[in-house]
Amino acid sequence: MRNFLLGALIAAFIALGINYFITQSKTQKTEIQSSDLILDQIKNVGKLVVTEGHFSEVITYKDAKKYYLDILTAKKKAIVVVNASVTVSYDLSMIEHTIDQSSKTVTITSIPESEININPDIKYHDLEEDFFNQFNPEDHNLIQKEVIRQLNKKIEASTLKTNAENRLISELQKIYILTNSLGWKLVYKGNSITNSEQLLL
Repeated sequence: MRNFLLGALIAAFIALGINYFITQSKTQKTEIQSSDLILDQIKNVGKLVVTEGHFSEVITYKDAKKYYLDILTAKKKAIVVVNASVTVSYDLSMIEHTIDQSSKTVTITSIPESEININPDIKYHDLEEDFFNQFNPEDHNLIQKEVIRQLNKKIEASTLKTNAENRLISELQKIYILTNSLGWKLVYKGNSITNSEQLLL
């Protein structure tokens, strides 16, 4: 009888040990699958997010030079019409992150800054110039700089950058939703993220 009880006790310990190892193996497998899912989602998000806009601007360029003790003035003038296509983009393949399986934590260490690309189509109208003050490459460089300056002001006053940020939030939200649904924690700038908008702070 004693041998039977001893045998039953050993069998129970063996069964419990096997069950423990199977449970641990399943838990580890689930955690590995979870981290693989998160990595796949980050890779899927890692694309170029581009928002496009179109802007127009009319600039009057004037220049005057004085000669002969400021008695004679040579002037030049041009009306510059600009049509520009502008893109605001985020290269999300540049997101930097770490994954800690033991604490079930995904840490985003860096989100790329937006890149603004301006492609202006510049056309000159009503060019007026004097013999002593003609248009030259320096004038065209000054005009181009002024065009970019004016367009940047328009971009800042427009909703283009906000729209680009909204698209960025939409992409980052996919990471937040997945980590949250798997019971993982998402961390950015030392803070635990409870909504995707916090990723832009």
